[in-house]
Amino acid sequence: MSGLIAEAKAVAVLEACRRHGILLATAESCTGGLIAASLTDIGGSSDVVDRGFVTYSNEAKHEMIGVPAELIAKHGAVSEEVALAMASGALGHSNAGIAISVTGIAGPGGGSDAKPIGLVWFGLALKDKPPVAARHLFVDHGRASIRNAAVNAALDMVLGALL
Repeated sequence: MSGLIAEAKAVAVLEACRRHGILLATAESCTGGLIAASLTDIGGSSDVVDRGFVTYSNEAKHEMIGVPAELIAKHGAVSEEVALAMASGALGHSNAGIAISVTGIAGPGGGSDAKPIGLVWFGLALKDKPPVAARHLFVDHGRASIRNAAVNAALDMVLGALL
């Protein structure tokens, strides 16, 4: 994904949030804050971006945004259930009206047959609506490629919810 495409999507997300009069929060694991960074790279984003949680460890997921440790133990950090809980937790621990979460395996290690490198789960929570999840399996062209593809998909997911 080129920087211009990412920037255009980030601008579109910020504009969509402004139109809806809502703040946005992120809960990120494998992207390590890149979604929030893509938004805050845009001048004036402080009127839309409420906060970003970088919940890289399982403990951080639990302590910062309330993901139940039992849920992680049962399904694994990279799962639909945890992505949904991360999005709901980010919404509940912020002033945002929409929250996006991401948890995945960016490599180069950590993959398995059941959960290969490139597997990323996204969660999206909107106030007063049930959260939704999406699963992507990105082609493994390296860690940076998977992380950038995840940022792109997350921005698309937020745009889809707000348009």
